[in-house]
Amino acid sequence: MKTLLYTLIALLMSMTTTAQTLHDFTLENIDGDQVSLSTYAGKVVLVVNVASFCGFTRQYADLQKLYKDHEADGLVILGIPANDFGAQEPGTNEEIKEFCATKFDITFPLFSKVTVKGKGMAPLYAWLTSGGGNDKLAGDVRWNFEKFLVGKDGVLRTRYASNIELANEDLVTALEKALAE
Repeated sequence: MKTLLYTLIALLMSMTTTAQTLHDFTLENIDGDQVSLSTYAGKVVLVVNVASFCGFTRQYADLQKLYKDHEADGLVILGIPANDFGAQEPGTNEEIKEFCATKFDITFPLFSKVTVKGKGMAPLYAWLTSGGGNDKLAGDVRWNFEKFLVGKDGVLRTRYASNIELANEDLVTALEKALAE
């Protein structure tokens, strides 16, 4: 009962307050538990809308490698499944979790499936696609595996399209700069 009450309070607060940073949001993880993203204060966060049956699904391997290489430096990757593009994430949270564990040995945090565009868009994605206060970063998510880089302070730094590989020089430079701040 206490957890339900906490969830309702968090939901009401997120609906009535204007989020300023990533840390102002609460999401449900892949196991159904509420996670305040303030947990990641002081960490660099890469938010990625993921899908199991996409041409970019192979990026899971690169995301896991990036996470393992930089976890000790303060990087967290948030994998957030979405079924908004070509119905490429039709599974349940349990199926998604199993897929990620068996196919890619994912250890970074996974969250429950959300909507990242249009009607019913998750509040976090409404904030991300608004540019997080930076109009130059505003715009709809265009496909699966779009990446949003958030600094230790919870402020959106930059974003990368799905086809941008994790070894991309601009992405690596931005990530290293954020980790060094």
